Amino acid sequence: MFVKLDTSLLQIEPTFKIGLIYYNKIIVSSSPQMLKGRLQLFQEQLFFELEEKAVNDFDGIKEWRGLWKKLGADPNRYRPSMEAMYRRIAKQNYITPMHSAVDLNNFFSMRYEIPLGIYDLDEIKEDIFITVGNVEANYLGLNGRENNLHGILTLQDEIGAFGSPFVDSKRTAVTESTTSAIQVVYLRPSMSQEEAVKLLESMGQMFTQVHGGEAASVVLDSNQIEWRI
Repeated sequence: MFVKLDTSLLQIEPTFKIGLIYYNKIIVSSSPQMLKGRLQLFQEQLFFELEEKAVNDFDGIKEWRGLWKKLGADPNRYRPSMEAMYRRIAKQNYITPMHSAVDLNNFFSMRYEIPLGIYDLDEIKEDIFITVGNVEANYLGLNGRENNLHGILTLQDEIGAFGSPFVDSKRTAVTESTTSAIQVVYLRPSMSQEEAVKLLESMGQMFTQVHGGEAASVVLDSNQIEWRI
């Protein structure tokens, strides 16, 4: 399986970069108490910070809203996933635990102020293509609705769109039966290559500490536009 970056993204934003972490032989289960506690504590601390600071003033959210507009979508109508979580937390509507993979994914997203997605590789068909969605890009999302991805960064396979930094599809969602997954880290364009590589290594290490298995990662950008899993 190849993961390929549409070069038109680099014409829109020359510093565009995206992180990929491949996990194999993992065990997904109910989150350990340590992770549940860390997720809850982070949200409680963030709630108090949000009483003093507007959501749009966080650097990661600000940067991703700017990229959202460049790609062609309205960030006030279709918000990046971490911004939606921040707005929930500002209302003290905390994210509740689901399972270890999703909970850790949400923690990373809130901690680093970037969207993340994690997908079951067994449910992805053929190669993955990273591009901007057209009017036909849509899927049933984890929000229970049919979502159109026109103007939004999307992940696509042979069947069609299955992921985005907006909301992910039900088709490729990780479950407690998942043993092989790909985590997509929607990096800030301003992040250096060195910072991005270190971040992916840190995430992969923490993920495998919780789930076992193996991790391999790469940053796709103007220097490397495809990766073979």
